[in-house]
Amino acid sequence: MTKIKICGLSHPSCIEAINETKPDYVGFVFAESHRKITARQASHLRGKLKADIIPVGVFVDETIENILPLVREGVIEIIQLHGMENEDYIRELKQHTGKPIIKALSVQRKGDVQKWSATMADFLLLDNAKGGTGLSFNWSLIEDTEKQFFLAGGLNAENITNAISCVTPFAVDVSSGVESNGSKNPEKIIEFVRRVRHG
Repeated sequence: MTKIKICGLSHPSCIEAINETKPDYVGFVFAESHRKITARQASHLRGKLKADIIPVGVFVDETIENILPLVREGVIEIIQLHGMENEDYIRELKQHTGKPIIKALSVQRKGDVQKWSATMADFLLLDNAKGGTGLSFNWSLIEDTEKQFFLAGGLNAENITNAISCVTPFAVDVSSGVESNGSKNPEKIIEFVRRVRHG
């Protein structure tokens, strides 16, 4: 069964829908974005989530020192990297936290996925050239890789069944595809999760 990540959680208003549908992961964005939240907000949201929903922290070129408190306090359980973080950074981050790491990369041409197939990160996240835009990319550019990956970029209830059929990802990652006017829409969350799980 394809796993589900609802990213960009920023307001308690959608917690009921999240807890009802129980996606496998939710994402808290700590990088510059209109979805960015503070550590305090993330902790508050984390406290309202059902215990088996795994919180992921999303960062762009953040210092390890700023990530550690979020891990120590149990606000996040997985770390997602969207910047220019290299293997030395990933190695050090894993040594300090012991947490799984998702490395996001933009897929623009054949070979992009293969370049990262040996990364120390636990998962890849495959997105378009500019993540967070709500735009998809050419899925045929995704090559066979033993590294499990999250598929992101322009996913919504209308295209998710086809995406899973074409790409067979470990997980799908949605943000703007379950929003209305820039905010998470509980009905769209429920429908997206239903489509992933039941077609």
